Amino acid sequence: MVKSALITGITGQDGSYLAEFLLSKGYRVSGLVRRLSTPNLENVQHLSEKIVLLSGDLLDQGSLADAIYKSEPSEIYNLAAQSFVKASWDQPVLTGEFTALGVTRMLEAIRTVNKKIKFYQASSSEMFGKVTETPQRETTRFHPRSPYGVAKVYGHYITLNYRESYGIFACSGILFNHESPRRGIEFVTRKITHAVARISLGKQKKLELGDLSPKRDWGFAGDYVWAMWLMLQQSKPDDYVIATGENHSVEEFVKIAFGTVGIDDWEQYIEANTKAHMRPADVDNLIGDASKARRVLGWEPKTSFRQLVEMMVKSDLEKEKEK
Repeated sequence: MVKSALITGITGQDGSYLAEFLLSKGYRVSGLVRRLSTPNLENVQHLSEKIVLLSGDLLDQGSLADAIYKSEPSEIYNLAAQSFVKASWDQPVLTGEFTALGVTRMLEAIRTVNKKIKFYQASSSEMFGKVTETPQRETTRFHPRSPYGVAKVYGHYITLNYRESYGIFACSGILFNHESPRRGIEFVTRKITHAVARISLGKQKKLELGDLSPKRDWGFAGDYVWAMWLMLQQSKPDDYVIATGENHSVEEFVKIAFGTVGIDDWEQYIEANTKAHMRPADVDNLIGDASKARRVLGWEPKTSFRQLVEMMVKSDLEKEKEK
């Protein structure tokens, strides 16, 4: 019997890679998209004849139940959220509606329509925030430092609650930072690689950045969607940290990005503006311990930090040359 999956946030970075992965496994794939006048389907345009897109919204529980009835999924991957951390201070209530209560609405839809559906919740390393131990693992205490992080903690615990209360096969993947050429340009990693490509082609003179010292555990999104799928193939539901176990500073990211296009004196192209990019509270040093995922799921990252940065720069170079 062919497996069927419903992906919320299918047009995003993770959703598009996950759709590709599930199709390669023989799944019938449906994706939930918000009803917009000009929806951004760039990441899934190449899959248009292989997937089914359904209208729905995490703010509307009825539309979620309707999407479940139509797609008849055996697995649901909830990747949709207001996921830009900086914007969560500008729109904290909306972030809570999508990123926290949206999880509850989807779980309620599963509970009322079909409790046998397996559920994956996209949790985040931002939940650790002001870290209490290094590296961070599944048992590390949460101390989120943004409205986004707080909303993700709610989503994480409501998933656990529905698992324990209703017996739903519900898992949370605590994913550390993961990037790709499909990352939105508002995120610092893609902002860097896009600017580096343009600078190398003489289309841009400077790259404006804030503090270059914060460190993150950066992996490749294409590797991480494999972990999402593995979680739902286990005999019992559980939560897992997914990370590379390495962390690198923004400065390291910048240096490798410029090096990819043969620019060694990268400092002259950086315009510092810490005030414009300052957040009310920030996270300095995230690094994950994915030993449980390695042991139980057999998962490990395949793409190195350098390979990730070079991949993103080369992709942006190709796009800029075509313009």
